[in-house]
Amino acid sequence: MKPALRRFVLALSLAAMAVGCQPAPSVLPNPEVPGAALPAAFPPPVYAPTQNPPTQAGFELGRSLFYDPRLSRDGTISCGSCHRQAAAFSDAGHTLSTGVGGQLGPRNSPALQNLRWRRGFLWDGGPNHLEVMPLAPLSNPLEMDATLESVLAKLNADPSYQRRFQAVFNAQPIDSYQLLKALAQFTAALTSATSRYDKYARHEAGAALTESEVRGRAVVAQKCAPCHATELFTDESFRNNGLDHTFAADSGRAHITGLATDRGRFKVPSLRNVALTAPYMHDGRFQTLQQVLDHYSHGVQESPTLDAALRRPAGPLGLTLTARDKSDLLAFLATLTDQEFTTDPRLGPPH
Repeated sequence: MKPALRRFVLALSLAAMAVGCQPAPSVLPNPEVPGAALPAAFPPPVYAPTQNPPTQAGFELGRSLFYDPRLSRDGTISCGSCHRQAAAFSDAGHTLSTGVGGQLGPRNSPALQNLRWRRGFLWDGGPNHLEVMPLAPLSNPLEMDATLESVLAKLNADPSYQRRFQAVFNAQPIDSYQLLKALAQFTAALTSATSRYDKYARHEAGAALTESEVRGRAVVAQKCAPCHATELFTDESFRNNGLDHTFAADSGRAHITGLATDRGRFKVPSLRNVALTAPYMHDGRFQTLQQVLDHYSHGVQESPTLDAALRRPAGPLGLTLTARDKSDLLAFLATLTDQEFTTDPRLGPPH
């Protein structure tokens, strides 16, 4: 095992142990705090508010940490550097994101939204809990290139953070449990459910879709499900969508599980805010949604783990999409843009 990977696995294990050893909270979340209220149309969350009851002080602390570049080794990269609010917390416009020292990572930065409902994180599902997800970018030498020890040392040397952590957790010194809980207070609040589509689905006054958008919604239900299912527009699975014949450059989920049956399988992203998050796929190979649809209609490549949904009973691989289907899909996908989410000042950098 490479030293950097060994360091990450050890950090992940230690943090998971810290999280698992803590008593369950006994207080109920405050519904006025960002992220505490859950959209009625969404399925039950994986990470319920009662697991880490949101408080205003906890949310603000997590927000500060999310946007603080001091969490990286050289103080240049924050979580918010590669996950920008205006782009639904993706790194739109960048095929690969830039880490410390100008290094490029191997994958496109995924959007951060509706994380309470995630069962696995990142493209390969390595982190399987919201509270340990930050350890992947924190410890990755191509991203923030830090260690838990170095981050905690910086926080414990900062009088302001000392006071704020004390106010939230009533304990000193600041440890990994507090750090990860605080970050989760913010990341769990990144809920997107106020798009034009959402308002239409809730029958809010004045909310409407055009005929093309309605047809596009039907195409999603008929041809894009179950992958992009429920009101989350993802089934949270890992699938091979036919990008390549072989996977020497990136084995996807198999990088975590070691299983040949997982080669080429990546996390199914949500369609929410998809119009804001180009480029697309784990390696950012497609610059436009039109290119994505063209891939599914005539670009799917054969491989042993290709998803069954892309195998037609007869004819070529992929989905049967007419020109009108594609036009209607593009129209509907635009209705999933959540401007309230991408402009909410509570979710932006603290002043």
